Parts: sequence; structure tokens; C-alpha cells
Amino acid sequence: QVQLVESGGGLVQAGGSLRLSCAVSGRTFSAYTMGWFRQAPGKEREFVVAVSRSGANTIYADFVKGRFTISRDNAKNTVSLQMNSLKPEDTAVYYCAATHILGLESQPSGYPYWGQGTQVTVSS
Repeated sequence: QVQLVESGGGLVQAGGSLRLSCAVSGRTFSAYTMGWFRQAPGKEREFVVAVSRSGANTIYADFVKGRFTISRDNAKNTVSLQMNSLKPEDTAVYYCAATHILGLESQPSGYPYWGQGTQVTVSS
């Protein structure tokens, strides 16, 4: 059974930075494409970024390009999301997700494994 545990959320002022981490246990971490999603109150869960199994390829949602950076460490079974220049509209619960899909998946339905989420709040 794959388990994902996010950490690093919190409260930050607009323009600030946070780094989220996701620790993955269970089967071989390098076999998973990893993604980050977020869900704000009253809104649907939306795609933020995904990284390929090797870490060589990534895909970002337009609204985070140039501000967020995903990275993974296959030796430590972790994936991280560095978030810079945060905006109040980035406020949401952020979820880490894993899938065996080979390509860079952006649909939540493509990810069978999810963490519990970590709250990110950006004040204006």
C-alpha cells in the first residue's frame, strides 16, 4: 500500500515563499509519476504540477509557471514543491498524488494515490 504524507504548509504573507514536501512509502518510488494539486474552498481540485519518474520532465499549470518549482529525490522517496512569490489566490489545501501512468498526467482522476493534504494560506 502506497502512503503519501505532505508537510510544509502554513501561513505566509503575499510575496513570500513556502516549501512543501511529500514523503512516499510503500512500493518503488521511482515507478511513480508524481503530481501536486490544490483545492480552494468551494472550488474543484485543480492541477498544479507533475514530474516524471526520473525527474527529467515536468509540466506546470500556467498560473504557477515561473513561481513554483517541483523536484524529486528518488533516493529519499520525496517530492517537493518550492513556492515563491505567493499570492492570496494560491490559498488552498495542497495535495501530493502518485500514479503509475508513464506520461505527465494533469487530471486528478489519473492519480489513484493521494496524501491527506496540507493547508497553505497566503495573506494579503
